[in-house]
Amino acid sequence: MDVVILSLAEGSGDSCGSGCGGCGSACATPRTPVLACADALRAGGAQVDTVLAGSDQEIDEVLARFDGPERADALTWPGTRDDLRLVVATATDAQLRAVMRRMVRRWAPSPSKRPADLEATRTVPDLPALAILPLDPANAVDLAAQLGLPRTPAEVAQAVLAGSVKRLDLLRNDGGSVTLDGALLGGADDNGAAVPWRGRVEVDDHVLSEGEEPILACVVGNGGGYAEFDGLRLLSEGNLADGRVEVAVAVPVVVKQRFKKTTRVRIEVRRASGRAVSVLPREGELQFLDDGVAGSTTRKRSWWTEAGAWAVYAQTPVG
Repeated sequence: MDVVILSLAEGSGDSCGSGCGGCGSACATPRTPVLACADALRAGGAQVDTVLAGSDQEIDEVLARFDGPERADALTWPGTRDDLRLVVATATDAQLRAVMRRMVRRWAPSPSKRPADLEATRTVPDLPALAILPLDPANAVDLAAQLGLPRTPAEVAQAVLAGSVKRLDLLRNDGGSVTLDGALLGGADDNGAAVPWRGRVEVDDHVLSEGEEPILACVVGNGGGYAEFDGLRLLSEGNLADGRVEVAVAVPVVVKQRFKKTTRVRIEVRRASGRAVSVLPREGELQFLDDGVAGSTTRKRSWWTEAGAWAVYAQTPVG
């Protein structure tokens, strides 16, 4: 078996540095987990190549190894070789997102060249499975932790060599990128308090906000990493394999108190799930955090579910 362990250098693409808030010492120091995983893989009989990519081009060069044979329609398509496997060493979920974004850009056909063998509900073929090697073993809230994936180098190596493949949902968006875990829309002031904004939020045919009332926060959830905001539970669950995106908005509602002249404000959480979601800001610039990567928009943003589009190597099956 041939295994490629891919790490991302600090500042590469949107994977590190200002793009995700910095990775700290995990990116700046020699990556002991990578070396340990490589040793464990070699002990299991694998040929191992370690790659440190510092640009999208270098990520693409690694992914090109996973291309399938030439097709009659000339599309670049992922292969199905079982003797070639990928490990992505990640200090943050944003680094994993950067690799997945390049996978989609490489293998997603343009609408004008859509092949007949691509499922009607998908815009990308099944992407090659990968193993996630966390560079921060103490992180209990990253995507690998949410999925219950192996975290030590030895466990990751074992999953690559003999583990099972678990297919997961991918969110694509109209900005040309992807979302693995989720996105939080809405900014905060210097004290960390939410800044209300207005926008139309629609999930399939269900409208959560018309854009006339203030929204404290909006979460577009594939997983559960953004399930809570400022102590408030927004998402009811985070399931990366149900083929649906879960969306929630937190709206302040003024309530008149019975027999009193005063009023109080309660936070109303509205939820919906479906295949697609759109958010249209009504005024000014809307800040957001997408898989840990900060951004802003003044235009409509849309996400849609690609059910089972990507996959990870999970724990070795029992029995």
